[in-house]
Amino acid sequence: MQDYTQTDPWRVFRIMAEFVDGFEELSNLGPAVSVFGSSRTTPQDEYYNRAVKLGRLLAENQFVVVTGGGPGIMEAANKGAKEAGGASVGLNIELPEVQTPNQYVTKMLSFRYFFVRKLMFSKHSIAFVVFPGGFGTLDEMFEALTLVQTNRIGKASFPICLFGSEYWNPLLDWLEKAVLSRGYVSAEDLQLFSAELLETHRPCLSGTGNMSKSWAKLPVTSGRRWP
Repeated sequence: MQDYTQTDPWRVFRIMAEFVDGFEELSNLGPAVSVFGSSRTTPQDEYYNRAVKLGRLLAENQFVVVTGGGPGIMEAANKGAKEAGGASVGLNIELPEVQTPNQYVTKMLSFRYFFVRKLMFSKHSIAFVVFPGGFGTLDEMFEALTLVQTNRIGKASFPICLFGSEYWNPLLDWLEKAVLSRGYVSAEDLQLFSAELLETHRPCLSGTGNMSKSWAKLPVTSGRRWP
């Protein structure tokens, strides 16, 4: 068995190096929106095409598009941004099953540690857009919600927008009927999601501080509102 009392102190230096590299590479990134979603989404999926359109629209409005750098929704958002001539960033994660970076990333960083990578997403983004996805997507979404809930990220300045009411409504129903009803979250906590779900590639991202005028160019779409 490996003696972690010997390896852990040295592991700290590798963790520090990832933080330093990430901060240095992304320090001049500019206003960025992180887009999350399933790596298993195929180009034939409707959400893939919508993510391409979203990436393109964000780039056209001078936003940097940041993803996990892999396939699926990540590839789609990077593709849209690159085709529009915008900055297309990928924060790749080293996995036992290798995640190959997609071809549409113009700046790529690779991370060994999930928690370092997560910090880079939240520190360098002004908003999250979350497409349908699995455990990894849900992990990123709920961590962001926790950061906003605990005031680590400003509530008024960091929209967390969900794309696709058909996919997300069952989860929102469960949060309301099972979690809220037992008092495990407050009604205010359920307002941490964007006011409306996204149904098209034009996101409802308003109230992002100094960037609100730019977001105003992206019309609000119809969707579910919390009561």
